Amino acid sequence: MFEIEFLNYFYFLILGSIFGSFGNVLIYRMPREESIISPRSHCFRCKTQVAWYDNIPLISWFVLRGRCRKCKAPFSFRYVLVEYLMAIAFAFCYHQFGFSWFLLEALIFVFGLIISSFIDMDHMILPDEFTLGGLALGLAGALLNPEREFMPALIGALIGGGFLWLMAYIYFLLTHVEGMGGGDIKLLAWIGALLGWKAIPFVIMTAAIVGSTVGLGLAWKQKKGLKTIIPFGPYLALGALIYLFGGQTIGEWYFHLFLPEF
Repeated sequence: MFEIEFLNYFYFLILGSIFGSFGNVLIYRMPREESIISPRSHCFRCKTQVAWYDNIPLISWFVLRGRCRKCKAPFSFRYVLVEYLMAIAFAFCYHQFGFSWFLLEALIFVFGLIISSFIDMDHMILPDEFTLGGLALGLAGALLNPEREFMPALIGALIGGGFLWLMAYIYFLLTHVEGMGGGDIKLLAWIGALLGWKAIPFVIMTAAIVGSTVGLGLAWKQKKGLKTIIPFGPYLALGALIYLFGGQTIGEWYFHLFLPEF
């Protein structure tokens, strides 16, 4: 029994690393509107295609010491970082939900959150393919998955997206400056559709605390003060992942502080 369970974790680690490797392609090519199919992965300096044995997730980067086999140009450590994050997230999903219908939804969810977060950090955008596509899948999953109910998903999407839209609108009225992108609104709507409306306060508070801490650190380092701009999507994603992987108890406690009757 222990051996089977160990193998299951191992399989999900490998599956996550493979999707992480594919995710690196999406992170780089989607914002540039390049094909995610061709050309094959190659060195950006010498243009040599990366051989299959130099493209093994979690391993090849260390074997090559982070450099192209031919010209020795450095490869970013972030490639292997994304692979490890995805591998760990997939294994956590299996640990948390076992073999269930929701496991499939959770795997899609964490894949989209991680890829969207890195794209947002690079380009300050959250692709509709993930946010709106995830929202549609989240609502469809609530309809089709017997383990979930549709109304909490719909209310979660409306409250999540509606709250950020209202905050952005009020900020614009006060400052005449757009303070939050539409991608964040759609992302939180997707989070609400999958996790339900009771997750929204926890996700927003977690994102605000972590984002503010990081933002203040960057403002001090870059000496730009309140003009420092940071993407908010990664912090919303972090709050959602914490809630997904066991933060429900904390989230529900926080929720009942304000709405004890629910």
